[in-house]
Amino acid sequence: MTKTNEDRCARRRRMHAHDLAPWVAEFTRHLSETGHTLLTVNSYKRLSCHFGHWLALVKIAVTDIDEGVIDRFARHRCGCPGGRRETHVSGNYVRRVRQFIEFLRERGIVRREIASMVPVPVLDRRVVQFQDWLRQHRGIAESTIDQRGRLIMRLLPTLGNRPRRWNAHLVREAVIAEAKLISRGHAKLMTTALRAYLRFLSAHGLCRAGLEHAVPTMPEWRLSTLPRYIDASAVDRLIATCDLTTPTGLRDRAILLLLARLGLRAGDIISLRLDDIDWRQATVSVRGKGRRETRLPLPQDAGDAVLAYLQRARPRVEGDQVFYALNAPIRPLTSRSVVAYIVRSAIRKAGIDAPIKGAHLLRHSAATAMLRGGATLDMVGAVLRHRSPDMTAHYAKVNVTMLQQIAQPWPGDSRC
Repeated sequence: MTKTNEDRCARRRRMHAHDLAPWVAEFTRHLSETGHTLLTVNSYKRLSCHFGHWLALVKIAVTDIDEGVIDRFARHRCGCPGGRRETHVSGNYVRRVRQFIEFLRERGIVRREIASMVPVPVLDRRVVQFQDWLRQHRGIAESTIDQRGRLIMRLLPTLGNRPRRWNAHLVREAVIAEAKLISRGHAKLMTTALRAYLRFLSAHGLCRAGLEHAVPTMPEWRLSTLPRYIDASAVDRLIATCDLTTPTGLRDRAILLLLARLGLRAGDIISLRLDDIDWRQATVSVRGKGRRETRLPLPQDAGDAVLAYLQRARPRVEGDQVFYALNAPIRPLTSRSVVAYIVRSAIRKAGIDAPIKGAHLLRHSAATAMLRGGATLDMVGAVLRHRSPDMTAHYAKVNVTMLQQIAQPWPGDSRC
């Protein structure tokens, strides 16, 4: 029995990454620097050594790693040393190996094309040019540019790839057919993207002039409903769910207070930089839609929460972004969905029956609270950075009791 155990230990010691050894060390050092635990780092080190050992056994050079090599590694019957009990490599194991290979590709060690974990949509050449034009001349976010490109690509199979042959009938039929498959709000976004694309093509002489007028209008009465919000007491309960003994709780409380007090959008949170906060003047600079910069007053409780996060929870990194993911790998928050998840999680913990469960819930609640506190529509519009007064007028309907006093009787109820 003793001899068997010694032989097993000897086999473990024979595991070697060979040509990949220096890069395995670099990879594990990178994982440690980005905040991974020692257990995770050692796990990635073992699988990276395993992959390097297998490459040496089958005599495949590091520069020859491609999708076929990864597939061959995934299907090999494993007899490699290292104490692994499984004879086959699991799918999760291969996905983690892919992360090591992606690390090598970023550093130019692997030069062949490797399939991405998330497929990248193939865009038409003119759509790519349209996106470049939006990026250069329009003040919209990168996510919006990507969304408009994907929406236009949905219409191209019906429209065809020759814009000069498009006519009003074809444009209308393509939009109507696609609108039957998606929601009304999504269809409205699609028509907006198509109008902009047709104007772009027309300006470059690639389609008939004025064709954007043929795009049908999708009916959507966005101002016909009441604002979706929660009252001030519910907002306070939501914010109180944050555990201030943890870094995540400190970060989430700062985010929730900025959303609730200033009515910021999720995009404003992820784009906030350290230099945007003026601690002496107690203001915060926000760059919203259209790249317009607005300086807003920073409330005391929101400022205190941000300061507590910066001093006690924010990772010590070189970047200037305010909010970071606190689980490894340490990286800035780059997705609006992360902010929405923070709001949804707080709603669930507080047990609040909210009409919507995203970051805009707190934006609507902030506007409603300001109006009920005596602020004018112009003041609310300035804080929320609305371009049109019609957007702010939507919140004038929050006082239902007063609206009932001035509402006229419906003509159908009157008797002759």
